[in-house]
Amino acid sequence: MHTNRISPARKIILWLAAALSLALFAGCDSVVLTNLTSPSLPENPSQIYTFTLRVTPKASSVTIASIAPHIVIDGQNFPMKKSALGENLFEFEFQLPSARDEVAYYYLVNFQYDNNGATASGEAYTEVVHAKIVRRYVLSLEVNRGPVGARISVLGRGFTPQDTIYFENLPTRTVYESPNALSFFVPALEAGKNYRVQLGSSAGNSPVGTFRIDTSTLTASPAALMLRTGERQTVVFTVPNAAPPGGLLLDATTDVPESVIMPEIVVPAGQMSANITVEGGKAGRGNLYFKGYGAGEVSIPVTVTAK
Repeated sequence: MHTNRISPARKIILWLAAALSLALFAGCDSVVLTNLTSPSLPENPSQIYTFTLRVTPKASSVTIASIAPHIVIDGQNFPMKKSALGENLFEFEFQLPSARDEVAYYYLVNFQYDNNGATASGEAYTEVVHAKIVRRYVLSLEVNRGPVGARISVLGRGFTPQDTIYFENLPTRTVYESPNALSFFVPALEAGKNYRVQLGSSAGNSPVGTFRIDTSTLTASPAALMLRTGERQTVVFTVPNAAPPGGLLLDATTDVPESVIMPEIVVPAGQMSANITVEGGKAGRGNLYFKGYGAGEVSIPVTVTAK
């Protein structure tokens, strides 16, 4: 039988590799590293981001005072400082260039431990982690319930005029106010239910929260309209409670759009009614419809006759 003999140099290399593996195993077995940094970092004007690590000794042989955590970002090694937030916590603040959308890093911890009466050095490290800089995010809904037509604010960052708020899969009338604020009008959906609210754009959908549509009622005076072409009449729309901040939109539809000429109906904030001038268009007969009120819909008969 023919066998290959291992050279002395190869034996030394194998022995060093085995010793290094044992040392790394001892390091990983002696301390536990817990990354407390979110994988998504909301963008801030300073472009400074805090990385937090918890180092938990598992073995009593570890010398606590010797624990020295480092963070390696983009290949650069930085020492971490003890955090005032709690024991075994370490932090590092890193200023990222404004053009960056992602940062790669890992943690490296050096420490000493007692090895049968002798002081030995250990090392533990994490895998490489990728954190994304989020330039667009939602903080909260201004409120989480209201009637149909209420104008509700959404606070966050990175909004654009192309953004739309959705109730389930239904787009709402959305108003762009600034990169930090949007508002929407509660759509005419069934009252007494909770709806999942999302922010939609070309970048995808982001959850906003849950909104409950409350029951409300609507009355109109007169209860029916009879006009001639070109004739005008004032209609008073009344709701049971004062309109919320931003006003209350009464979203009307009609099955005779060429016969009814009227502006958008908004009850001003703090008010309970709105006066609207309706003008007769082409001769026709139909209804104005307001969904989301009372039993689900309020209809106002409209008749327009020719001069």
